[in-house]
Amino acid sequence: MPRLDCSVMNCRYNQDHGCVRDNISVGGATAKSSSETCCDSFEEKSGDSFTNSFREPSLKVNIRCEAKNCMHNDNCSCHADGIDVGGSNACKCEQTVCGTFCKG
Repeated sequence: MPRLDCSVMNCRYNQDHGCVRDNISVGGATAKSSSETCCDSFEEKSGDSFTNSFREPSLKVNIRCEAKNCMHNDNCSCHADGIDVGGSNACKCEQTVCGTFCKG
């Protein structure tokens, strides 16, 4: 499972640039660049959300990947050593990206 570094500070699952989910899904089935991908698992942090306070981020995360053109995608699973999810001010999943996408 890849290591996940996340800079999406508005996501309810982000804790210290890690993810408190055990798995995420990357969208962008026909993506040809990272800007055409997104973290489908993104959920905007709400004012009364305490999800991050009670769990430690996972060092390794199972990543389901729909980006068929990415060289790290093997049968809809990410096999990169690590991925970077970006979109620091995102309010919806379409404003996030998989920064590790690499056209294969």
